[in-house]
Amino acid sequence: MDLGIKNKVALVAASSRGLGKAIAFQLSREGAKVVICARNKERLGKTRDEIAAETGGVVRAFVADVKDKKQVSKMVEQTVKELGTIEILVSNAGGPPSGTADDFTLNDYQDALELNLLSTINLCYEVIRFMKKQKWGRIINMVSVAAKQPIDSLILSNTARAGVLGFSKSLSNQVASYGITVNSICPGYTKTERVEELAKSFEESGKGTVKDFYKNIQKNIPTGRLGAPEEIAHAVAFLASEGAGYITGVALQVDGGYTKGLF
Repeated sequence: MDLGIKNKVALVAASSRGLGKAIAFQLSREGAKVVICARNKERLGKTRDEIAAETGGVVRAFVADVKDKKQVSKMVEQTVKELGTIEILVSNAGGPPSGTADDFTLNDYQDALELNLLSTINLCYEVIRFMKKQKWGRIINMVSVAAKQPIDSLILSNTARAGVLGFSKSLSNQVASYGITVNSICPGYTKTERVEELAKSFEESGKGTVKDFYKNIQKNIPTGRLGAPEEIAHAVAFLASEGAGYITGVALQVDGGYTKGLF
């Protein structure tokens, strides 16, 4: 299936590993010119080279922290200077620490909001001006099932990511007339470094072993397994496609059925 995004310029944030990396790979396979960013220069360069070697596509890499407005602005400015515009944005960032209400202070909530909510807002504001000019754009904000079905041990994520859904829905209505769609992806438990960290935290808390952690999760997933990063990436690629132009304001969970609610 031709997604119609060949030679489109796609910026994928926090993409040196995990879901961001898988998404960047998939968009490059579809023929998009991909811009990746992360804080770790060495790992970022390695990912850039891996993608370019496999797909033969145009891949640019910028060292940038999505929490730093100046760094993000500079990255966007340089991307537009080199590639002409930005047509697809995948807003992504790592998750805040796991824990419950008693584990955190107000400063921790502030950090979580900066990491997941404010970084998303800033990235969107940076690219929308170019999308409005060209009357076309695709914004996909990476969230979490925790925004739809709060997870007890992820109170920071539950709080910050729910805000992303509210922002995304509001923004989608305000830019739709420009041919810009804004959607959110809510990944369930997926085989990434982030889930491995949660498994270790579970074991360190004395609640059980790493094996117990995965067993407890899988019994609550109707498909009986964790997802693969590539499965999330395919969903993102479709929402970025030409054919998804009538889909906007959606918060799509890709979770093997983990979310129990209707909406």
